[in-house]
Amino acid sequence: MLAAAGVISLGACSARTGGDSGGDSGAPQAAAPSAAANAADPAGDGKAQCAPTSIAYAGTINGANAALGQNILKGAKLAVDQHNKANPGCQVKLAEFDTEGTPDKAPGIVTQIVNTPGIIGVIGLPFSGESKAAGNIFNSAGLVAVTPSATNPSLAQNGWKTFFRALGNDNAQGPAAAKFITGELKASKVCVIEDDSEYGTGLAASTVKALGDKASCQDKVKTKQTDFSAVVNKIKGEKPDAIFYSGYYQEAAPFAQQLNDAGVKAKFVGPDGVKDDLFVKGAGDAAANAYFTCPCVPADQFTKFTDAYKAATGVDPGTYSPEAYDVATILLKGIDAGKKDRAGLLDFVKTYDGQGITKHFKWDDHGELAATTVWTYKVDNGKIVRNTEIK
Repeated sequence: MLAAAGVISLGACSARTGGDSGGDSGAPQAAAPSAAANAADPAGDGKAQCAPTSIAYAGTINGANAALGQNILKGAKLAVDQHNKANPGCQVKLAEFDTEGTPDKAPGIVTQIVNTPGIIGVIGLPFSGESKAAGNIFNSAGLVAVTPSATNPSLAQNGWKTFFRALGNDNAQGPAAAKFITGELKASKVCVIEDDSEYGTGLAASTVKALGDKASCQDKVKTKQTDFSAVVNKIKGEKPDAIFYSGYYQEAAPFAQQLNDAGVKAKFVGPDGVKDDLFVKGAGDAAANAYFTCPCVPADQFTKFTDAYKAATGVDPGTYSPEAYDVATILLKGIDAGKKDRAGLLDFVKTYDGQGITKHFKWDDHGELAATTVWTYKVDNGKIVRNTEIK
């Protein structure tokens, strides 16, 4: 994502530093929602009894854009650790499976998971492309999988009975991003650039549709691309007011740098796939004052969660860490309620109705949540902080 001091705006969803720090930047900050008093606690009442049980994290740990997966894994692990410490009579193992976030590797890894009988629930998959490639395997095995971050709308239209999404999809984020770009950023000419991922293409289509004739130019880049000169030159010739990059931080950082080096003065906006400290680090000066959009709630007032996360990991929560914590908590509540197998835990999630730290969780027949909120974030003094809620 592009930004030279005060030049670029970028959209992406986050959770606090590494996501959204929520720190005092000297500029007015929108009030973040407070953590609900009745938010589910993974520790429960400390009286749970169960045979040794396993749930799994499935997603990128060491692959491209791994920081987003690690944020999720750490959030889930915190919930499991808190549960196990409080409930000596019910010890739950969190198995870790690295898909590297790719559609070609995910099916094989997911097959390993479903062929491990002791695993009765899954946190993942984080990315839309791998979710599309492997979701049918979870479904065939009757193994519930709750994604904290995959946002492509079509994932919920495959007839999978085991798919649940812990946030809004891109049919919400795309129009919200368009509203932010044309409203708060006052852009009348917008270039929409998409990568070749399932996530990038789906979100770009939703955003372009919402922008209408203000989407004055469009172009495509590829995953792992490093030279963006052709796209940069096209954008420079178009002279847009803003750029929306639909993809992930790995490509967004050098793209932002190259736009900045070419003297492009358009504001740069990117989605949740870009909002990570590694974008800020990789884009250098180009990240200053970047903006992000995301269907995730700022975590800067989740005091108990944030303090515990930092104590456990040494860093602040990142993008989707709180959502992963909520997802893991729901699976743990099912186990504590006596669900011993895949069918029981699937039914528990299907009928779940309760408050988490990020939102109220209740899913429809497609695994979608009823209510969705999209927030904007920005880079200020080298940190990602919350900006405003898009209404």
